[in-house]
Amino acid sequence: MSTEGETGGAVELTKGVYWVGAIDWNGRDFHGFTTPGGTTYNSYLVVGEKTALIDTVKVPFAGEMLRRISQIIDPSKLDYIVVNHMEPDHSGSLAELKKQTNAKILITKRGVDILNGYFRDASSEKWDFETVQTGDQLDLGSKTLIFLEAPMLHWPDSMETFLKEDRILFSNDGFGQHIATSKRYDFEVGDVMPEAAEYYANILMPFHMPLLSYFRVLEELEIEPLQIAPSHGIIWKQDLKKILEAYRAWANGEVKEKVLVIYDTMWGSTEIMANEIAETVLAEGVEVKLLNLRKNTRSHIMKEMLDAAVFAVGSPTLNNGLFPTVGDFLIYLKGLRPQKKKALAFGSYGWGGGAVKIVEQELKNAGVEVLEPGLQVKYRPYEKELEGCRKLGEQLAAAAKEQ
Repeated sequence: MSTEGETGGAVELTKGVYWVGAIDWNGRDFHGFTTPGGTTYNSYLVVGEKTALIDTVKVPFAGEMLRRISQIIDPSKLDYIVVNHMEPDHSGSLAELKKQTNAKILITKRGVDILNGYFRDASSEKWDFETVQTGDQLDLGSKTLIFLEAPMLHWPDSMETFLKEDRILFSNDGFGQHIATSKRYDFEVGDVMPEAAEYYANILMPFHMPLLSYFRVLEELEIEPLQIAPSHGIIWKQDLKKILEAYRAWANGEVKEKVLVIYDTMWGSTEIMANEIAETVLAEGVEVKLLNLRKNTRSHIMKEMLDAAVFAVGSPTLNNGLFPTVGDFLIYLKGLRPQKKKALAFGSYGWGGGAVKIVEQELKNAGVEVLEPGLQVKYRPYEKELEGCRKLGEQLAAAAKEQ
């Protein structure tokens, strides 16, 4: 069922379960993650004898969410609000919602501190809330919610909620994608695995160990969903097995024979080197991606990083240091801490070098195994220097084949 309203209607996912979220058609940035396709803030209403809202939406979209809830029930009649995660894109509308309802908030113990930090009125005297933990259940009458703590996926307070009777896993930031669409299911919009991969690479990549622990909890509790409903993007139903297998592979750091050559250039010398390295990798029969940092977003490059065995980072020297775009990328890389990666550094300089050694150190700081020595070229590469670039390409290809 879809009831059309000013911004589109609530969507019934199964009997008594509704999507009542918001669509951010023009959102292009998500805390540094480029989102050219916009995003959604998904909120879900579960209606049994009692009612529960699972997550809210980002503050500017509170009215959109409330209009959709109102198509199903009077928001003042809500019995429970489940806060899977306190990040403002999911909980930002709590204050606006609480103006209309006395619903009890269900939240993890770690989430309470964050709740109090974001909302002045979020005290036990003013807001009725109860902490829950893994295995706790909420009986709504014909609908039962089971709570699953998922710490560090991707905040300490993160939780997921499983609807037992309909086998829907409300996974919050797990399994999401940044896509703005009027459709709600995977089979309605085509292949969204590239968006799911980019989402994982830029948000969940550092948390592979908590993710593996999370999968063990699902197995122990015998939770086998028929639908996975994240807080961003579409709902997984047709491609459920595909996304679960992909997450396990990403969490285990599985890679293929693939090399990335990531670089920026000032007067073209580092770009000549990058092209020579990439052509050599290709000649060795290994997949390669050549990625200029001013022509590819960080988030896209990190998506390509997911299944790449090896990569190279090239930088010209500027003021005895890194080129700004390369420095920016390496800081971003360090925060995401890709696992099981090998890399090398290359670059060019004029009268004084330094960038290559800094790249190598920053790669080590990010937990990457550095293949040494790197290569730095003075002014412009000629045949001797190009031969050095070809040797780097051969080294990268060999390392990729060893994986």
